[in-house]
Amino acid sequence: QVQLVESGGGLVQAGGSLRLSCAASGRTFSSYAMGWFRQVPGKEREFVAHINWDGGRTYYADSVKGRFTISRDNAKNTVYLQMDRLKPEDTAVYYCAARALGSASYYEHNYNYWGQGTQVTVSS
Repeated sequence: QVQLVESGGGLVQAGGSLRLSCAASGRTFSSYAMGWFRQVPGKEREFVAHINWDGGRTYYADSVKGRFTISRDNAKNTVYLQMDRLKPEDTAVYYCAARALGSASYYEHNYNYWGQGTQVTVSS
């Protein structure tokens, strides 16, 4: 079993930056593919970014490409999402997710474990 805890959300002005962290329990974190998703009330959860087990491959949604960076530190059991040049439309609850088997994916049904989410609000 893996527990994921996100942190780093908050209120920021448009154009600003935030860094989200997702700390994972368990000794097998380094074997998991990790993803970030986000959800706005009344809408479906959407893919943001994912990273493979060793950080060698990453992939981003078009809406965040060039502004967000996903990374991981397996020694600290943590995955990060650096968000720069934030826009009001980035406002959402951000979730991290872990996939125990298989490669990183942009399909949320492929992930086995989810965090509780952290709110990001970008004011205009």
